[in-house]
Amino acid sequence: MIYKWNYEALTTQQKEQRDELAKKLGISPVLCQLLIQRDILSPEDASKFFHPSLKDLHDPFLLPDMDKAIKRIEKALGQKQRILIYGDYDVDGTTAVALVYKFLRKFTTNLDYYIPDRYDEGYGISEQGIDYAEETGVKLIIALDCGIKAVEKVAYAKSKGIDFIIGDHHMPDDVLPDAVAVVDAKRLDSTYPYEHLSGCGVGFKLVQALAQNNKIDFSELTDLLDLVAVSVASDIVPITGENRILTYYGLKQINSNPSLGLKGIIEICGLTYKSITVNDIIFKIGPRINASGRMMKGKEAVDLLLANTIEDAREQSENIDHYNDDRRELDKRITDEAIQFIDETVDMKKNKSVVVYNETWHKGVIGIVASRLTEKYLRPAIVLTKSQGLITGSARSVMGFDVYKAIEACKDILENFGGHTYAAGLSLKEENLAEFKKRFEDLSLKTIAPEMMRPQIHIDAKLSFKEINLKFIDDLTAFAPFGPENLNPIFVTCGIKDYGTSKMVGKENVHLKLEMIDDTTSVPVNGIAFRQSSNYERVKNGQPFDICYTLEENTHNGKTNIQLYVKDIDAGQLADSH
Repeated sequence: MIYKWNYEALTTQQKEQRDELAKKLGISPVLCQLLIQRDILSPEDASKFFHPSLKDLHDPFLLPDMDKAIKRIEKALGQKQRILIYGDYDVDGTTAVALVYKFLRKFTTNLDYYIPDRYDEGYGISEQGIDYAEETGVKLIIALDCGIKAVEKVAYAKSKGIDFIIGDHHMPDDVLPDAVAVVDAKRLDSTYPYEHLSGCGVGFKLVQALAQNNKIDFSELTDLLDLVAVSVASDIVPITGENRILTYYGLKQINSNPSLGLKGIIEICGLTYKSITVNDIIFKIGPRINASGRMMKGKEAVDLLLANTIEDAREQSENIDHYNDDRRELDKRITDEAIQFIDETVDMKKNKSVVVYNETWHKGVIGIVASRLTEKYLRPAIVLTKSQGLITGSARSVMGFDVYKAIEACKDILENFGGHTYAAGLSLKEENLAEFKKRFEDLSLKTIAPEMMRPQIHIDAKLSFKEINLKFIDDLTAFAPFGPENLNPIFVTCGIKDYGTSKMVGKENVHLKLEMIDDTTSVPVNGIAFRQSSNYERVKNGQPFDICYTLEENTHNGKTNIQLYVKDIDAGQLADSH
């Protein structure tokens, strides 16, 4: 795969800001360049960034309708009304339900939770869920990570004498549901300072407001932050502002004293003795929690997250791990089938999007399959299957193409849709499928430029080998937790040479173990380039080459080394473009 490297050099003014900041902070100008790129321009802002504080969380009552939500929850608690916590079946939804349930169960036993069945009920609020609430005597439903578009369902609940509080983070329609409270920072009338909370983050703000209103000390809430960190990482929301603070302290909680449920998952993932990062959540913890909702019932994930004994947690974690194994097999098979179909029937030279449909595909994995197709074909992908008489699907996108807006433009032929810029879901009648495919492809043709379909690497800063030392790495770690809008920085070093000892390693020699020097140092620097053995000749031919990479600190047998994780090897790209 041939990557395009993008590097935007600082302006003269930004260079001055960088140098001034480096003087005041006593850290490398390169790291100050990273701060400038994040719009952190003063030592005060840098201090807030490097040392996140729970005191900087916003007042939860700034969220729209929060006062109404709290008033109604307090009424329910005071009158011993039955409350149902309702959430989506993915990680964000199940962690949100677990968090609010954990907090409220300290004050009432008249409490229940509900996760809709992905296959029988579909996404969001369902009539089955409302009927369950009525049958069990529920007077208040608190919906988390869903409900912002559930106008008809909320009206249905109201007709049965059941109130709704909606705590969501998705884009609303023009008309909001007639709920007691609609708490969503993305409401058009919202003045909340931060709009990127996860669904579980909204749940946390709800309990923060309840605690605040009842003079409960914030320290009573900190053991819930592990769930927020899991949701932020898994839902791929920006790790900026309030999310950064919540994730920072959530990771501390995960690494020091996680809930029993998370402890069970951590054990099953083999992460017990590791310092857990956002990446561990994205690739190991999150998929296992998700697997329950994908393969069986999302309620099992909440059961696990609420486990009261380590024995229960271990048993439930093992079950969920089996679901994850089944999910892996399924998504591989369906991905292979989708690729075969595309390669045989679609002219990828003409098409700028991928829409595939097979009524037999498993609904629980089509989102993962869409992600894999986007990675492979570098185009927005929609994977569709049949569920409850409708065609239903998941969409994923490439950088620069808003798949939510593209789907929204087809809303007159859709039954339902929702999501974010790069990930969305939809359902439609079979008779509208051909028209939808045509419209979506037309939109893609108009919007997607050729460079959006070429894999790109965004480079944050140029670095010489002389500048890489343990202090630099130590200062760099203060930029974590990494995630969307605060990605692990990618550096470039140009004109480097093989030290003479680089070699191919791994099973079938698919990786490159690099030992390199540049013109600033004679001491070789170690790097690993996974699945890049095709670059072996370029490295060994004696000619200078360029690398882009992330930096990590490795400790092995008590010895700490710096490791370069090489993303790509090339020569002359930056010279050509600047």
